[in-house]
Amino acid sequence: MRQEIKKINPVKKLFGKITLPGDKSISHRAVMIGAISRGKTNVKNILDCDDCNYTIRAFRDMGIKMEKDNGYTAIYGKGLKGLKKPKWPIDIGNSGTSMRLLSGILTGQNFDVILRGDASLSKRPMKRIVEPLSLMGADIKANPDGYPPIKIKGGKVKPIDYKMPIPSAQIKSAILLAGLYADGITIVEEAFKSRDHTERMLKYFGSKLKINGLKVSLEGARELTARTLEIPGDISSASFFIAGVILLKGSKIRIDSVNINPTRAGILKILSKMGVKIKIYNKKNSFEPFGDLEIESSSARGTVIDEKDIPSVIDELPILFVIAACSEGRTVIKGARELRVKETDRIRSMRENLEKMGAKIHLEDNDIIIDGVEKLRGASLKSFGDHRTCMAMTIAALAAEGSSTIDDVGCVSKSFPQFFRTLEKLMV
Repeated sequence: MRQEIKKINPVKKLFGKITLPGDKSISHRAVMIGAISRGKTNVKNILDCDDCNYTIRAFRDMGIKMEKDNGYTAIYGKGLKGLKKPKWPIDIGNSGTSMRLLSGILTGQNFDVILRGDASLSKRPMKRIVEPLSLMGADIKANPDGYPPIKIKGGKVKPIDYKMPIPSAQIKSAILLAGLYADGITIVEEAFKSRDHTERMLKYFGSKLKINGLKVSLEGARELTARTLEIPGDISSASFFIAGVILLKGSKIRIDSVNINPTRAGILKILSKMGVKIKIYNKKNSFEPFGDLEIESSSARGTVIDEKDIPSVIDELPILFVIAACSEGRTVIKGARELRVKETDRIRSMRENLEKMGAKIHLEDNDIIIDGVEKLRGASLKSFGDHRTCMAMTIAALAAEGSSTIDDVGCVSKSFPQFFRTLEKLMV
């Protein structure tokens, strides 16, 4: 397949107002939890992207009817055990969220199934979900090396009291979703708080779930009830436009209805430490908090991002690399090893690209150290087939001296197909 190469010319500034597509993490969960609830769930603003469409297709293949009309998606849920055996292995494409969370749900079904992904997903570690789900009595296996495909023989699962070795919302969610099928209380404990979209949505759909500090407990064997909900804009998508405003003097934008969940919006806290001006208006809270963001260009200064902050900014770290590369002073990102097992090794992809543009980056054990430079320069850049690397480097190129090119920009369809069109609306 021919890869699209895009030329990026510098721009003077970004200015205007935008509304972003729905949050990707929440969209996945809305489809999954709606499908295993009883009744018709109506969801406004589900993200239309490759990853979420794989999740939708998976549940349709398991007998769940879904209809789209006027911005809403109707999901006709059949209860916890209402799924039917698919006719073929479920193809998850490149969606790690789909594979890990679906594994939790499928352990409690009454059929066998295989989950497989594309070449990239087939290199991502799955032992981290296979091990805790096996402790719950699930018959689940990955390849001997711990990678997909995953084979699941659905059946009876039991509750577990599990302390997670690494903070991960996907692993936590897989265990909690499996816990829905267990007769008893499942407990998950983290060292640091990861994003809590699954907990919020399960409570919204009627599960008996409690949060006590870093522990989450869920009472299983209780049916969920269909709900109506609206998904806020994706803070991860917003982060690229926020960065553009920071890097381009005289810029000012407003982004309406963005998710500001504290376990997800760590980037706002970090940017505040870096001296960036961001105002939040019209705060609201339904099952998730959201608000309108207003961002003005401002000089950013280096900071330290602690390991405990990583779970709340794991998807925003690539664009934080770019901001740090253009900030005054030094930025240290501690304990970011999880970036190595994303769609690509994002530490490598970001370092290689930014060093081509004149950035100063070096590694010390699990720490990334970035010394800011006055200006990046245009270069021939690679997306590495990774949507977040591609979008981050596009923003870097807009603020550089001279033109840049980026290969394989079609990969943005994984999470944000409208990225380039939305960006062009703001260019001045």
